[in-house]
Amino acid sequence: MLFNKLPDDIFLPLSGQNRRIYEVVLLELADLFFDEDLIDPFIPKDLVRSTIENAVVRYGIRRWAVESDDENDGDLPLSSADYTNRIYRRLVQTGWLEEEQRIYRTYVLMSPANSYLLRSLASISKLEKRSYGGAVLNVLSSLESAVSDPVGRGIALEEAAQTAADFSAHLTDMLLGLRELKISLADSLTPQEVVRSFFDRFVEHILVSDYKTLKTKNNPFRFRRQILSMMRDLQFDPLKLDQLAEHYQMQYELDVEEAEALVQQHINRVIRIFESVDQRLAAIDDFRYQLEKRVADTVRYMDKTTPGMAARLSRLIAELAKKDESDIPLVDSLEQVGFISPSSVRSPIRRRIETKPRIITQAEIDPKVLALRQLFKEWKERREVKVDKIEAYLEEQFAGRDQLNATEFRIDSIEDYICFSYVRHLNSLGKKARKTATRYQIQFEDRYVNVADMVECRGFVIHRTQ
Repeated sequence: MLFNKLPDDIFLPLSGQNRRIYEVVLLELADLFFDEDLIDPFIPKDLVRSTIENAVVRYGIRRWAVESDDENDGDLPLSSADYTNRIYRRLVQTGWLEEEQRIYRTYVLMSPANSYLLRSLASISKLEKRSYGGAVLNVLSSLESAVSDPVGRGIALEEAAQTAADFSAHLTDMLLGLRELKISLADSLTPQEVVRSFFDRFVEHILVSDYKTLKTKNNPFRFRRQILSMMRDLQFDPLKLDQLAEHYQMQYELDVEEAEALVQQHINRVIRIFESVDQRLAAIDDFRYQLEKRVADTVRYMDKTTPGMAARLSRLIAELAKKDESDIPLVDSLEQVGFISPSSVRSPIRRRIETKPRIITQAEIDPKVLALRQLFKEWKERREVKVDKIEAYLEEQFAGRDQLNATEFRIDSIEDYICFSYVRHLNSLGKKARKTATRYQIQFEDRYVNVADMVECRGFVIHRTQ
């Protein structure tokens, strides 16, 4: 259990009168022992002592209280060096630090259990926000790795199960945090304190990072169905289950039955957690609704107090007490009756109602509409100007000749009419018609001609260039 791995007196520094001092020192030592660039976990004693002394000087620790089990009972530290010696000796005695002698130098280290405990305490002190999206994506990527390559990366299934468990614990912590905030708001005495606590704790530390993402288009739970579908397919895939069990056997040195049971346990854990997400989010939303309603009511009535309101209420109650019960009208509803003014009774904010699912049927389009659309499409294609159509029209009109007059062009359809209209303006069609324009040369005349009894335009002669 816990006390078989930790020293018996490890919590004494954090439970005495000087716990604030030891808290600051341990957090400084955490930055020293958990440095990412640290290669050797054995740290020189001088460096540890200097770190403690820097913490004493930086935070101005001068509030040392005499402890009953202190060797120097009754003596207060006189300098930062005395503080450092006493704190260092206390941490060694209680098991936080261990010394090891190497030839002529003394090194300090932390046991694995103490190191893990200090990391946990440091994370609690920071209590940083986490996001739903990161946890869900970690589970999804781990599951995809395990399913795609169960022989080589099957251990990723355990990582997905552990991440899902951490995610479930995070939802529980968020719900409990909302509960604590609700209790603290209920104990607040002033409206200003209610609003301040709401924004400092709820908006900044609980709501913004997590709950806000659920109302966006990039909702992290859009991968929830994919995760559940992947896990249910894996449950009925004997080949991959056997491969995962074999991989677990090699990694954990287990029997076949134990490996298979562990694989099924991890799969069921992921399915169970993500199937219950909706109910847990509904509970979180209920707490959120209560908090927002309380704060909204507080803000609404913060500025509603007017001079003489208490005396007015007192006189009103006294007048009502003088009357008989038969003279007082019966109030059936609070929606139309106001005790002090018509705007006194407020209706609470309505909770957003979830839209019920409905069957979407494809609307049938009238065949006449479809036929009209097709005709319009064909008409649009006939009117569209394309360079290849113009080039084909010119080749057809030339029919092996090298030049052609304007009056010799034939216009038999709307396509021919459009192509003839753009033959005289090939250079204006841009880059697409540049190649075609270089193959022909047009010479305009100073007279107007009639072409196929359809177009009257300026006469021209078009030559085919070599």
